[in-house]
Amino acid sequence: MSKKSILFLAAGMACCLVSRSQTDTTSQQLGEVVVTATKYPVKQSTTGKVILVISRSDLANSPGKTLGQILNEQSGITVSGSLNNWGTNQGIYMRGAATGRTLITLDGIPLNDPSTINNEFDINLVSLDNIERIEICKGAQSTLYGSDAVAGVINIITTRASPNGTFRAGATLMGGSFGTLRGSGDFHGKMTDKLFYDIRYTKHRTDGFSSAFDSSGKGHFDHDGYRGDVLTSNITFQAASAITLKGFAQYAAYQADLDQSAFTDARNYTSTNKNLMLGGGIVYKLSATTLTGNYLFNNSSRLLQEDSILGQSYLHDHYFGTTQFVEVYGSTPLGGGFTLLNGADYKLASMHEDGVSGTYKYGFKDTSLSQTSMYSSLLFTGRGGLGIELGGRLNTHSRYGSNQTYTFNPSYHFSEKLKIYGSLATGFKAPSLYQLYAQYSGNPNLKPENSLNYEAGLQFNPSKLKMRLTYFNRRIDNGIDFNYFSYIYFNISRESDQGLEWESSWKMSEKCSLSLNYTWLRARERSQSRLTYLDTTYAYALRRPEHTLNLQAAITPFKKVYISTGAHYESRRYDIGGFDANYQALPDAMMKGFLIFNAYGSFEPGKKLKVFLDLKNLTNRKFVTIYGYNSIPFLLMAGLWVKI
Repeated sequence: MSKKSILFLAAGMACCLVSRSQTDTTSQQLGEVVVTATKYPVKQSTTGKVILVISRSDLANSPGKTLGQILNEQSGITVSGSLNNWGTNQGIYMRGAATGRTLITLDGIPLNDPSTINNEFDINLVSLDNIERIEICKGAQSTLYGSDAVAGVINIITTRASPNGTFRAGATLMGGSFGTLRGSGDFHGKMTDKLFYDIRYTKHRTDGFSSAFDSSGKGHFDHDGYRGDVLTSNITFQAASAITLKGFAQYAAYQADLDQSAFTDARNYTSTNKNLMLGGGIVYKLSATTLTGNYLFNNSSRLLQEDSILGQSYLHDHYFGTTQFVEVYGSTPLGGGFTLLNGADYKLASMHEDGVSGTYKYGFKDTSLSQTSMYSSLLFTGRGGLGIELGGRLNTHSRYGSNQTYTFNPSYHFSEKLKIYGSLATGFKAPSLYQLYAQYSGNPNLKPENSLNYEAGLQFNPSKLKMRLTYFNRRIDNGIDFNYFSYIYFNISRESDQGLEWESSWKMSEKCSLSLNYTWLRARERSQSRLTYLDTTYAYALRRPEHTLNLQAAITPFKKVYISTGAHYESRRYDIGGFDANYQALPDAMMKGFLIFNAYGSFEPGKKLKVFLDLKNLTNRKFVTIYGYNSIPFLLMAGLWVKI
């Protein structure tokens, strides 16, 4: 499909399509209450930020998908690895920003893994069964959420027991292609009139397919499997009418079989990833002010292990990362349409590495960085339809000293059907511990990244038709990249991204709906050439397509039957070309665009039972998103959900 065809399709369908899980109907409603934009509940009409909401019903209609696949279907987001084998690293690119520039939060609390290259959290460790909804807040959010929120925030809101609920239990069991089995169970209720609990467990295993692509067709590459477990628990205690205490614990672990590299198989090569999170919080409601306190302990470990077999060398590379985060903030209505938010937080991150390659030992001792921040935001909501948010943050970093970020976010809604909005904001990202101190590739002279972001848009909701168009532009100075000649991280001089996001919706009837989102991205970076290692300008960004399109049709032909079909298109993109037999760098590899189709159907014979069928890549289209690695073939998942 050509670029002209895609643009024509986007323009022609924009006025007659309705969103479900891909563009999210709830996010388009001006009366929707969200929390990620301001850290306290507000209607979307009172904020000029671009918010997407993936509701629980959207997640329930995507039982065979992973979190990465669901995010990959949202406008402005590409998740590299989401359409590859289970256990593949999931790289989130929001609005063209590189991985590690989109912050993942859990109930508003930042999640990081300081043992990873870009400090990003591994979303393979998150189970959809534990998610109530997802709020995606686009644009620089460093003022409210600190470092790493350069392109936006993905807030995962966990499932909690209802204070009015009695004991409930449920289970899901599904199976499908490549020996895939996934089961989950949950139960929740109340111990006393003031104490509520929610406990969930998910187990997932699959034989998988070969991660690396066999270009000769004669390599007899083995299948690369995946085994994962997630156990979570939430507890809520209503200590008094004005005081709510919360506790949270999660243990997640998975093991994924790996291949050696692009186009190269491996045997007995695995990645074992474990994560433990323990946290708690308090909400204290005064007469006018709501105070919130949160704490999270987050510990991760990653073990890459390759046993000596068939000529392979022994490898045992173990990474450990720990983050502790504490914050206190309060929101106060000042009257006259003004609300003031003030807060402070502290984050301590540490990591170390122990490695053995053959007989050679390497690694580095425990190293840490910390940051203390104070922030403030003033939100004004006028009766005439004017809304303005003005905020600022002061960060004090243990290595880089003080820096500031700010946000100016005006909006105006002419009526419940029409709103315009804009934003001017700065972002900040400190180099990760790995980029600074890795034994061979670390560079202690790295500078932090700084960005300037602005956007403008229009949201129009006439009757059952809902549309939103947003233009964004971001410039990053001192962006961090990897030199494939010296194998050391360095600062590039400048990176710029701009684009358009189009989301539209039309609910034709109670039984039939259609959906569309389209993203155009133009990226440029002034960096070192990956061939000559001299300064040059690239007119594209690696692993990020210029055009992305998601389309879905949903119908409820009968009261208990739901059917949806969808299409996902990505235009061509580039990836690292690798090296030849003489270890000379090759030009960046161009991967062709692709179009795949998916389908889902469910039948509910009763209120406590549902059976479903989930199909991906219906035409078994062969395509590539990561150079040298296989993408998903046709996949089938079938299962049932039972509630007690």
